[in-house]
Amino acid sequence: MSIFPTFDAYSPREIAQRVQDASMLKVRLPFLQLAMLGILAGGFIGLGSLYYVIVASDAQLGFAAQRVLGGLVFSLGLLLVVVAGAELFTGNNLLAMAWADGSLPTKDVLTNWVVVCAANFVGAAGLAAVVFLSGHAEMNGGAIGMTYLQIAAAKSSLPFWEAFFRGVLCNVLVCMAVWMTLAGRSVMDKFIAIVFPISAFVAAGFEHSIANMYFLPLAMMLQAAAGQPVEVAGLWRNLVPVIAGNLVGGSVLVALVYYVIYRRAPRDTSSLEPSRKASDG
Repeated sequence: MSIFPTFDAYSPREIAQRVQDASMLKVRLPFLQLAMLGILAGGFIGLGSLYYVIVASDAQLGFAAQRVLGGLVFSLGLLLVVVAGAELFTGNNLLAMAWADGSLPTKDVLTNWVVVCAANFVGAAGLAAVVFLSGHAEMNGGAIGMTYLQIAAAKSSLPFWEAFFRGVLCNVLVCMAVWMTLAGRSVMDKFIAIVFPISAFVAAGFEHSIANMYFLPLAMMLQAAAGQPVEVAGLWRNLVPVIAGNLVGGSVLVALVYYVIYRRAPRDTSSLEPSRKASDG
């Protein structure tokens, strides 16, 4: 198989069908398989977040360079999810397309979202624990650890609606990245589809709930180790509005919009024909 990008990408209408087919497969996964794939996805996004913090901790970089380069390396997370295989809550918001089409019952969609989101939390927080024990935060003279604390403090202090709308904007870009990966036929195609939307949301400071499931627990562990008070409420103060925002951004502004464009059955106008003929007569 060629490593170079291909030029026979699937059309947007074909992508919509592929999303539909993938959604049907996702809800049929056995619970254990779904949960394990969800744990992997949480860990993968955590690895992208770890990579991002290395860039963010370098005070010598300018603002734009730091944000854009950080976004580029953060893309590792979704690339691992898509290529290696995992179940990510934010990407699975695209299941709303099959739900709107009547192919999936509400119960199946909600079950998938709850199981995957919880498993993502286990994977992301579990990775955070391993990273904490590894001493990674001591790199760059402790600047890595300080960066985690600064990121967590900023996220925990966001007003509810600001966190919500940052979550909306984030998952529009994440789901567009996932959508575009389904246009490609090679790993390189998928890489190109992922890098720009993901680096854009990171550079813009939008909020990704699964990444925050890594950032916030790790910061809490660092605070506890330093004898500082740990505020668990800050975790939920961020995650509740960001998860809600991610849901709206991915399921409504991407999945349902494309459902209306490509999947909604055209209106049957045959019943109007007799009245038209009568009016013509």
